Amino acid sequence: MSGERAEAVARERERLRVLRERREAQSADSGIDGFTVRRWRKVGVLGAQAVSRAHALLQQLVVLAHDAAHDAAHDALTDALRDEPDDRLLPAVRAVLERADPTAIAATLTEVHAGGFLWLSEAGEQRLTALTAGDHTLAVPGSEDPSAASALLAAESSAAFPPRMLPRVLPWIPLSVLDDLIDAGTVGPEHQPWQYRAEETDHAYLKARLVPDQVTDEQASALQWTARERRSAFLAADASLPSAGDVYDLLERVADGDASVVKQLERELPRDLVLRLRRLLDGVAVGNWDRDIWEDRGLWRLIFALWEPKAAVNPSRSPLHALMALRQAYDLLCMNDLPRASAQIDKLVSYEAADPACRAEALNFHAYTLLLQEELDAAGMILEGIRDAHERAESNLLMVRQRQAVSRNDRPAASNPYLDLGLPHGAPSWTTRYRDLRREHVRDVDMSARLNSAMKRIRDAERDEEWSGFFVLPLDLDAFELPDEVPVTLVPPLAPLTRRTASHSPEGLGLVRQRAVADLLPHLLNAPRRPDRNARTHTP
Repeated sequence: MSGERAEAVARERERLRVLRERREAQSADSGIDGFTVRRWRKVGVLGAQAVSRAHALLQQLVVLAHDAAHDAAHDALTDALRDEPDDRLLPAVRAVLERADPTAIAATLTEVHAGGFLWLSEAGEQRLTALTAGDHTLAVPGSEDPSAASALLAAESSAAFPPRMLPRVLPWIPLSVLDDLIDAGTVGPEHQPWQYRAEETDHAYLKARLVPDQVTDEQASALQWTARERRSAFLAADASLPSAGDVYDLLERVADGDASVVKQLERELPRDLVLRLRRLLDGVAVGNWDRDIWEDRGLWRLIFALWEPKAAVNPSRSPLHALMALRQAYDLLCMNDLPRASAQIDKLVSYEAADPACRAEALNFHAYTLLLQEELDAAGMILEGIRDAHERAESNLLMVRQRQAVSRNDRPAASNPYLDLGLPHGAPSWTTRYRDLRREHVRDVDMSARLNSAMKRIRDAERDEEWSGFFVLPLDLDAFELPDEVPVTLVPPLAPLTRRTASHSPEGLGLVRQRAVADLLPHLLNAPRRPDRNARTHTP
């Protein structure tokens, strides 16, 4: 016999000795006569004190028998409470417990063991003794298939629990113990533990821990899972998303084109997304990005904030390049840098596969540069091709035709005065812009004269409410707008919900131990063991 088993045997013998002495000492004071004690002895209840405990136990079982509408068991228990126990007693106890919940079963078997009733098989007594003493290794004899709860207690760690037994524990295991198994890797998504749980809160919690992408908005709300709710709101471009000082605030600023937060964002992103962000930054120097970068339209504002083309942009490279080429041409026209503007417009005009709206803008730009060079026939031909695209193209064509009817020396300035001030046509803030430019170029005589001319022409147009002499561009500002989207490819994957239960919770292990005791119900006998045999062999 091993040292551990010998110690367990000694503990059980000492328990039985103390129990016998207690029975003898209390028998005289219990008010239970010897005849009654002998009757109870026949059903495995030894001593007056044990009879009192049996009465208390059976009182509880009578209630359970009544609730379960088990008349035969109820009668047997009632007779025993009148101190007339017979061979119906143990089958009645068993019948009641088979319909009871594990908590009631465990409480009953524990009381049977504590009272020294000879109602359990020897193997059952051995296991119950070990469980009561906290000796989980002895609770699982190697020669028998242990109950799942006993195996869970006997496992040296959560990782050592046999996976084949998981289906037997997942429906009832305390959530804290299940979290231990998840943390140890014993339970994973492939086991789908949420399918075993009746409680919807457990169902949602376990999904959030193992398969967060499968959690619904309603479940996330019920869990008060803030990180999940913020991520969903960001991806949905929810304008009501409150600031929380987290990665989504940084991503929102990146989506708005704020390049100042890039370094801070790198510290918040996982490694693979940091590398992606750096690929975007590396592409700024050459104006070229992989397809997976420019296809995320939520990154465009950041790219446009960082990218300053040194030469004309080829619009055929991507939709991003096409938009940059269009905006670049317009900016250069507003800056009155006609050589660079013409170079950019030439590339736009040669890109015939452009979006119709962008194509119309590019041709309108081209017509404007021809107008500035007084090539009115060529400008008119171009505008004839897009007159149906926008009503402003029609008005531009009319302006060119009217200009053709005036002799060259009598023609007014061809440029749009709003563009001369670097503003879109009809911008109401032109006076402020004019004053700012005048202060900036106070010593530049030519520029001052150009600005004064633009100011006078706009004032005259406002006075007469007549703008037909101005070539209008752009045709539609919407064609120049950057996408108002979120950078979905920089959003970190949804991290699993962190556990919300205590690690290695004593309460959780206590419930497992209770379940292991309840699993000993099959060891409850239909007839008690003989006292004399028990005295010799009742050992762990």
